[in-house]
Order: sequence, then C-alpha cells, then structure tokens
Amino acid sequence: MLVVTGATGHLGSRVVEQLLDRVPAAEVAVSVRDVAAASALAGRGVRVRAGDFTDPPSLRHAFEGAERVLVVSAAIRGGGAVAANTAALDAARAAGASRVLYTSHQAASRTSLFAAQPAHAATEEHLAGLGVPFTALRNGFYASALAFPLGDALRTGRLEAPADGPVSWTAHADLAEAAATALVDDGVLDGVTPPLTASEAVDLEGVAALLSDITGRDVTRVVVDDDAWAAAAVGRGMPAAAADFALGMYRAARRGEFAVTDPALERLLGRPPVPVRAVLEELVAASS
Repeated sequence: MLVVTGATGHLGSRVVEQLLDRVPAAEVAVSVRDVAAASALAGRGVRVRAGDFTDPPSLRHAFEGAERVLVVSAAIRGGGAVAANTAALDAARAAGASRVLYTSHQAASRTSLFAAQPAHAATEEHLAGLGVPFTALRNGFYASALAFPLGDALRTGRLEAPADGPVSWTAHADLAEAAATALVDDGVLDGVTPPLTASEAVDLEGVAALLSDITGRDVTRVVVDDDAWAAAAVGRGMPAAAADFALGMYRAARRGEFAVTDPALERLLGRPPVPVRAVLEELVAASS
C-alpha cells in the first residue's frame, strides 16, 4: 500500500493522480484531515482514512498496512511544524513502512533566513535517524507562490515587493510527478535528494518582464522597504506573523538561498521541467 498524506492539497492531490496513472487504485491510500473532501478518491477505489499530524494516534489507523508513505510537510508555521512532521514520520515507521518519503525544500538549512527552512532541516535530521530507508525530496520553491504578488501587479502595473533575489520557481505538477516516481520505483531517489528545481532562477524583476510580455501591458518591478511592505500588508489585513514569515522569504532570496538550480529533476522526469513563464501564463489566465 502506497500512502500519501495531504491528498486534497495542491501537491498531494497531484501526487495521487500520478499514482493512479501507474498502479491500481487498490494499492493507493490517502491520509486526510477531512475524509469528506476526499470522497471522489474513495469513489475511484482509493482507501481514504482520517489522519491528523497533530493527533498522532489517528495516524496509526491511517497508515495501517503501509509499504511506503509520502509525508507531505505540514502547512504549519513555527515550532509546531517540526512536531507535526516528525509525528507523521514516526507513525510511518511504526506502521512498518519499508521507505518513508518527506517533501522537504531545496533550501532546507538550520541557518536559513526563511523560517520554513530550519523546520525542514530539523525534520530531515529526524527522518535520517529513523533507521529505515528514506527519501527527503528537496523540492524547488513552488512557482504557484507567485500568485501572491501577481494579483496587484496585473491590476496596477507595479510589482511591489521587498528586495529579493533569483528563485528557481518550480511547478507543482513536476514535483508531484517526481514524488510519484519515487514512491513507485523504490530507491530511485534515496536519502536527501539534490535540489529538485526548474532549469532557471528568476528574480521578481525577471517576473515583471515576463508578465509584461505575456499580457502586453507594462509591469514595473518596484522595490519596497521591508518595514513599509510589512506595514502595508498588515494594513490590508495580513496577520503580523504572516507578514514577518513572508519577509523571511525575501531576505533569504536576496541572500541567494533559492538561486540554486540542478539537473536532477529533469533527469528524473526525462524532459525539461515546466518553465516559470508557463506557470505565469496559467496564473494570468486564471486571474482574467
């Protein structure tokens, strides 16, 4: 049984679709917080069970009979993320999984300026100490995150954000395919992977240029002071903690933490990864 957590989320749902193209539905199980949200998967023959990283006993039932488990990292900020992720990893080992996989990040590091990365690094360390074969998928920065600054940029013609740096924006679809391959082809990715990234790193000035070309309207990159940006974001209703979290991303980007690209994802897929332009075209179309 191949078990996927977070199977109704952006990444997990795509992983499940990839798996269903490769193996019978009876070999696929999902662990979700809301079973009703996965009713369509149940109707296709996928085993659907309730599991919550913050309720470890629930994972025993969700992971029962697991051969391999993909733990999609918890969408939790702060120290709670490590506790939640490690609870899921422990439950996968306890269920007897022969391999445990985890969706980490290309910039996972104890010293990162972006708060998500020390959490990934701590989770990787825990995973490596479980004593079972493991795969830490060091996923590239999700390109869909560009939707956050894109909305205002398309409306105003100004892409306003703090100073940044190049980011190897990577499509969810490519990373889902990589995860499904790692689940089905045991050992194809072992241990901590190389960065699984798109082929180029683009900063927000480059994103603005791409948006101008895609839309036929001028989009100008405008650098905003960190504190001014955070104050404006909070003024628009963003919680202060979320604004500080986002600032960490910009600080890490301008230090070059996300500028790394690697051919590992292209080799695994057997084709070039989706370029950031294609993701932007989808986002622009969706906003129209």
